[in-house]
Amino acid sequence: MNKLLKISIVASLVLGFSSTVTAGKEPSLAEKAVKYRQAGFEVMAWNFGAMGAMVKGEMPFDAKVFADKADKVSFSSKLVMEGFEVKGSEKGYHTEAKPAVWKEWDKFKEGMDKLQEQTTKLAEIAKTATTVEEVKAQFAETGKACKSCHEDYKQD
Repeated sequence: MNKLLKISIVASLVLGFSSTVTAGKEPSLAEKAVKYRQAGFEVMAWNFGAMGAMVKGEMPFDAKVFADKADKVSFSSKLVMEGFEVKGSEKGYHTEAKPAVWKEWDKFKEGMDKLQEQTTKLAEIAKTATTVEEVKAQFAETGKACKSCHEDYKQD
């Protein structure tokens, strides 16, 4: 991923959680951490959705676009964990993270590590893929890694 794109993503995340400042009240570090991780997950969902549409045949497969989106998902997956590490971010500001995240920290971190591993693999495969068939299996594995954490650690 080029440097300008990375800077743009990080700037978007910063702007996203800095917008929580209302009525002159500065959000706490914990509130900022929640917004940060939520923004990272939003970036992932946005890009994963478009890749999913290509894999399902709902939109034409474009290898360059798919690779770009896979790269963004991979980069974002490495950012979100930081937002869980801030003390107090498990409560207070609206969060969909279940208390199990912090009660089962090692298991949760394993899941996040697995997500990062799978998104990295997807980005690597997508760099050279020319057909949707070449990315389908890894896309499915990446989706499984994502879904496994949702089931245990995200409130619906």
